Amino acid sequence: MNNKYYDSFAHKSIFVLLFALIVPAFTINSNILANEQTKSSKDLFDGVKLMKMKDPLAIALGAMGKDDVFTFTYNDAVKCAGHSCPAVAGAYKSTQLALETLYGNDIPVRGNIKVAFRGGVDYKVNGPISQVVTFITGASTEAGFKGLGPGGKYSRFNLMTFDKDIMPDPKTTSSIIFQRTDNGKKLEVTYYAEKAPVSERIDKLMPLVISGKASEEESREFGNLWQERVKTILTNPPEGTFVVKDITE
Repeated sequence: MNNKYYDSFAHKSIFVLLFALIVPAFTINSNILANEQTKSSKDLFDGVKLMKMKDPLAIALGAMGKDDVFTFTYNDAVKCAGHSCPAVAGAYKSTQLALETLYGNDIPVRGNIKVAFRGGVDYKVNGPISQVVTFITGASTEAGFKGLGPGGKYSRFNLMTFDKDIMPDPKTTSSIIFQRTDNGKKLEVTYYAEKAPVSERIDKLMPLVISGKASEEESREFGNLWQERVKTILTNPPEGTFVVKDITE
């Protein structure tokens, strides 16, 4: 047999064998990764804008490269809160609107944003909303990261406060002040969840779901109606649901 032909045939055979081994392995690994993803009503949230954040602390400690960014999706907020509801949706959307207004086309900087809530932490849903805002912006209460070194570089604690003395309009779900620490630009985002319509069926089904008396079909209907309202808040909020006001001094 011609040696050149034999060598060529052998090389091709080895390539085919490697291809046959690698492609299935890659497919299997991809399937494993896909199967390990958190299950949620993802199709409901596909149209929700994501948020990108730079994080100098993450870069300093080697968690990412200097040009990398954190990407936050609404599904991430759901993981943070453990559920999806108008409060979680309002927290996510309020933060998104605030960051877009404060930074324009620039990528916001995590840890460089102060957050102040009107009302105490126990006012309505300030507490649950604040957890999502902290998750995205890095702004934390006294329980937050105190920074690196004696000067506390990259600190996050005390960037979030709650003002019991300044209460928001009782009709609001939340009223949050966001401020950049680098240039002082400040705005307030007021959220009115009541503007988003609620299906009458939700009111009828909720007692059944809470008491455990709902059928499987009723539970599914309740969940679908609940998340449809969440989707409206996130992707097509009625006029007046979110009010953004520049309050820079």
